[in-house]
Amino acid sequence: MVSRRGVMKLVGGGTVLAASACTGLTVVGAPSREARAPWQTAGQYEDLPRRVLSFALLAPNPHNLQPWTASIDSETQITLFHDVERRLPVTDPFDRQITIGCGAFLELLSLAAAEEGYRAVIHYVPEGETGDRLGRKPVAQIRLVADATSPDPLFNHILTRRSNKTVYEDRDVPGRFLEAIKTAGEREAIVSQTTGNTPLMEKLRELTWNAHVREVTTSDAYQESVDLMRIGSAEVRRNPDGIELEGPMISLGKTLGMVSRETLADPESDAFRQGLSMYRERAMSARAFGWLTTETNDRTAQLKAGRSY
Repeated sequence: MVSRRGVMKLVGGGTVLAASACTGLTVVGAPSREARAPWQTAGQYEDLPRRVLSFALLAPNPHNLQPWTASIDSETQITLFHDVERRLPVTDPFDRQITIGCGAFLELLSLAAAEEGYRAVIHYVPEGETGDRLGRKPVAQIRLVADATSPDPLFNHILTRRSNKTVYEDRDVPGRFLEAIKTAGEREAIVSQTTGNTPLMEKLRELTWNAHVREVTTSDAYQESVDLMRIGSAEVRRNPDGIELEGPMISLGKTLGMVSRETLADPESDAFRQGLSMYRERAMSARAFGWLTTETNDRTAQLKAGRSY
């Protein structure tokens, strides 16, 4: 059983599947080659479980913690666990965000299985609800059943997903795209809604900005993020998880002592103030929003929300 951070673990057989994945684009510049490796190796495994898992581990997840461990129980059965060493105790004290991330993992696994001609039959929280924390019980059990159903076209977008870390273009999102996103998110008692350039969107931009300010000015919560920052390519190579800050400007700032965990955590520093200003620009440039609503807030609902997301 490998315990190094940034490695996907397979309990059955104890085999390393792939280096863990950094999601999306970095704040400045392109991701390190090492951080990109899982995208290059996805689908290149001989056995079916590892092939579908190699796509699943590319799922978006909070703070890019990659908070999961998978057990390959047989050629057609996989058990998903939460990696209890990867938590956000301040930001996510009830493991809600982490559970939603595990739901995204399950959705990508399902898309990859369909591409192989299999249906992923998923049993959520098979040992019952887990309370405030996930613990070591299984998050889900997955059975791969041969199925001739057509693959989902969304599979083709797994390797092209990006997280925008720049200011959005000054143009509206076409209504047909918003409707397509809304429709795609509606499943299993999940209500999906979107809004374009409307008064509601203006309120949501302000809400996004104010929520960010609240988090970064709550010292314990923000420190949790700072501790997970990988500053510069060397740190990203050592730990291809967390929040990567990479590129020529970051390297220069680190060399000059202007960008460090200490300066980023200090509300009086130039690095902190510049980061806050940059985030406001991005938040206030948003041209559309989408959100999901569940009837309950139990683990099953959180996992389903993650799949819809």
